[in-house]
Amino acid sequence: MPTTSNKTKITQDRIRNVAIIAHVDHGKTTLVDAFLKQNNVFRENEAEMQQHQILDSGELEREKGITIQAKNIAIRYRDHKINIIDTPGHSDFGGEVERTLNMADGCILLVDAQEGPMPQTKFVLKKAFELGLVIIVVINKIDKKLADINKTISRVQDLFLSLATEPKQLDFPVFYAIGREGKVFRTLPSGDLTVPNSTQGDVRPLLDEIIEYIPAPSGDPDGPFQMQICSLEYDSHQGRALIGKVKRGTVSINDPIALVRSEKDGGDGSGTVEKNGAVKRLMVREGLSFVETDYVISGDITAISGIDTTAIGATLCDPQHPDPLPEIHISDPSVEIKMEANTSPFVGKEGKLVTARLLHARLDREAETNISLRVRKGLDGAYYVAGRGELQLSILIETLRREGFEFQVRKPEVINKMIEGKEHEPQEELVIDAPDEYIGVITEELSVRKAQLTDMQSENGQTRFTYLILTRYLLGLRRVLLTATKGNVVMNSYVSAYVPFTDPGALPQKGSLISSETGTAMGYSLNTLQDRGMLFIKPGDEVYEGMVVGINKYDKDMEMNPTKARHQSAVRMKHDEITQTNLKHTMQLTLDYALSYLKDDEILEITPKNLRLRKALLTKTERQWKQRRTLSPIAEKSLREKGVI
Repeated sequence: MPTTSNKTKITQDRIRNVAIIAHVDHGKTTLVDAFLKQNNVFRENEAEMQQHQILDSGELEREKGITIQAKNIAIRYRDHKINIIDTPGHSDFGGEVERTLNMADGCILLVDAQEGPMPQTKFVLKKAFELGLVIIVVINKIDKKLADINKTISRVQDLFLSLATEPKQLDFPVFYAIGREGKVFRTLPSGDLTVPNSTQGDVRPLLDEIIEYIPAPSGDPDGPFQMQICSLEYDSHQGRALIGKVKRGTVSINDPIALVRSEKDGGDGSGTVEKNGAVKRLMVREGLSFVETDYVISGDITAISGIDTTAIGATLCDPQHPDPLPEIHISDPSVEIKMEANTSPFVGKEGKLVTARLLHARLDREAETNISLRVRKGLDGAYYVAGRGELQLSILIETLRREGFEFQVRKPEVINKMIEGKEHEPQEELVIDAPDEYIGVITEELSVRKAQLTDMQSENGQTRFTYLILTRYLLGLRRVLLTATKGNVVMNSYVSAYVPFTDPGALPQKGSLISSETGTAMGYSLNTLQDRGMLFIKPGDEVYEGMVVGINKYDKDMEMNPTKARHQSAVRMKHDEITQTNLKHTMQLTLDYALSYLKDDEILEITPKNLRLRKALLTKTERQWKQRRTLSPIAEKSLREKGVI
């Protein structure tokens, strides 16, 4: 591990902490790439110089093309140290934004020149204003063919006007950028910007503005040490490090420290010391890496080892001054899913980690480090995981799956909450972008889901719809619209309010095709059965009784036998019997699709190799009995022990 030298020490007035906030795919990580490459963080022969989205190092981040976890880097420019925090752009990971904004003194708000401000733009800007952060606006992707820069600036101004809490927040600098070329401009360049590399420039204008406009950290450098834990870093050799911005004072190796929590929300000076320890290691960011140092001054972002905890939001203090900071406020989760050990007939065949004990231990670890997820253990022994939306939950599920876990989940449920003694449910602002030809399809589907259209604008063959929709009606909508528009739709939403709960009207849903037998799916059988709906399986797949193998054309469930083989005889097959065994409607079951398709009486079985939908009650007899009569306590206990209810 490299160590900083005395020459690299820096004073508090030369530190700048800035977060980059934006909607998903507006170019945050690409802009950070330019900061790194143009400030000689890498040598010319290093691999990073040829890479894109350097900070999105996670496997799932690269696959999905989104930032999932907030990350920070540090660059040196004009004798200043600039700590840059790259935040997620999807609203489901808003908790990452909320906790990391506490380390910033200002923000770069990145807006796509064609799309303009989007739902997550509004969400993160509101949080930045609440924390009193100053904002630099960057209109990115000005080289797009359909970019409307004047309209985008006007919409940004309207957004500031609607969210600002102080008059000074309405005065902000505006820059223009072509992020993929690593260029930022103070004034809009002339000429045809759609021609690649038709302009000269770099990121220095924006770096200059960060130094001049973003304030230096305001903490008292001579006061007792105080730092709020905003993130964690784990090293298999060195253990866990606690990351945050030093709010006050300085900290050195071997200094005594205490972990303190506020007894009252708001940090009124009273706190409870939970642990005492001493600083064993101190690290600060230089480029992408942490480097060891002897001490850290007020205002810098550091990683401290010495107290073993996962208490994100707690405060590290001088033991003589146990003064906690206000707890980090994270918006309430809106969707919950039930996770439990696998109970299917194929349990243990494809996963290494299959027991409930291992699953529970892993979810407990996740809850310690991911403060935007809430994990609770139910009376039935299962775990209930709550998050911002289906994407956040699907990312967790996919992560566990790739780690070798085998488990099952139930249908995602919306979380309601009591306000003034009455039940309220989340309502979201939904923005849909699609070609004009799909206006009828979209308006019809949203009408069925009781959404309220608040705005609709058409331009250059594209229409943008803005709706207010209950979260429970939003579940599964992405799958439906992607199918209806042949993939030509972009959806974004965020929880805008909680409204009084109304009687839930059931949405129309197709029935399931259910296997009546256990065995190997045969092409002969599937060739006949495919006319009944869309199949999830193909010849050679293993199936079991009660497994959902497809979607019915109609709204009722249907039993079918996909394992039936052609009766063997001495009679030669006709030519048309041979050529007509091609399956036309087999559909690969993805995690996002399966979660949105699940019904109340169905379970999604998840293994490292396969996803399988199944009925909670596997046999037809059990399902018929459940429909016709109430279970006795003994029968219910028996079925619960089997994991079928």
